[in-house]
Amino acid sequence: MTANDNSSTGALSNIDTILFDLDGTLINTVDLIVASFMHTMEQYYPGEYEEKDVIHFIGPPLSETFHNLDPDRVEEMSHTYRTFNLEKHDELVREYEGVYETVDLLHRQGYNMAIVTTKRHDTAVKGLKLMGLDRFFDVVVALDDVENYKPHPEPLEKALAALGSTADRAVMVGDSHHDILGGKNTGTKTAGVAWSVKGREYIETYEPDVMLETMKDLLDILHVHAGKRG
Repeated sequence: MTANDNSSTGALSNIDTILFDLDGTLINTVDLIVASFMHTMEQYYPGEYEEKDVIHFIGPPLSETFHNLDPDRVEEMSHTYRTFNLEKHDELVREYEGVYETVDLLHRQGYNMAIVTTKRHDTAVKGLKLMGLDRFFDVVVALDDVENYKPHPEPLEKALAALGSTADRAVMVGDSHHDILGGKNTGTKTAGVAWSVKGREYIETYEPDVMLETMKDLLDILHVHAGKRG
């Protein structure tokens, strides 16, 4: 774990609220997302895209990605993507090592926690349930719950309001610049995850307050230990 000043000491002090991105942060949906994009691209642009190309599509909402490709077929391509995505969801979604144990301990220590994601609410809950994480999150702010998506502060502010918390006591944890900039725009601390599919260096360019090598690093940075909250 690292911070901008090469020390995590004090980087996340006085934090009682944690906002988590979902895909690529708490649950490993990379294979599912890549397969869903490849399925869609092969239908509309056969032979034009490889897996390395669609990696760049990960992060923004589908509407933004497909609008950039063809504004006239956004709904059509989104439907193709989502149909495949839901069909293959449980088969291709994987867990990240240490996530469940970390979230469980944070929950038992009384931290306020919410999901802030650019995917739709029903699909977000589906992923949480599959990984057994749903019981830790009463607050889920998804794409269809807001007018503006990350990095706009609206979804983070909505999550904070639902938790009864404030930005100065919160950290946004995520794998994308949408998460880091969303936290900065809202006034929270920010934590990037080194397992981002776009690479650690990509996240570091947006200068999160800390970088997590594994999710369990969050416990050390917050000084949380089994049976004790620092």
